[in-house]
Amino acid sequence: MDTSVINEAKYFRAVKRIKIIKAFYLNVTVYCTIIPILIYINLKYSPHYYWFWFSALGWGVGLLSHAFQAFEWYKIFLSKDWEDRKIKELMIKDMQNGK
Repeated sequence: MDTSVINEAKYFRAVKRIKIIKAFYLNVTVYCTIIPILIYINLKYSPHYYWFWFSALGWGVGLLSHAFQAFEWYKIFLSKDWEDRKIKELMIKDMQNGK
């Protein structure tokens, strides 16, 4: 296979990842701007009930999910290496149980 084709494919993958990471940083910036505004509105107009937690936690879970995608943290748990280790572990367990 031509190295220029390989390099072009790597380049486009890198550009795609950068776009995902930039989108994540934008999401963090908006979160850090909007949540304090919601806290202020909540404490100013209805201090007897702290409803801002629903927005902060809900959006925070989405933000964490976005981080998993942007930085590929899911590969820690779902990588081929993890899969191979788990298969070996289950095979050993089956052998010990006499199956």
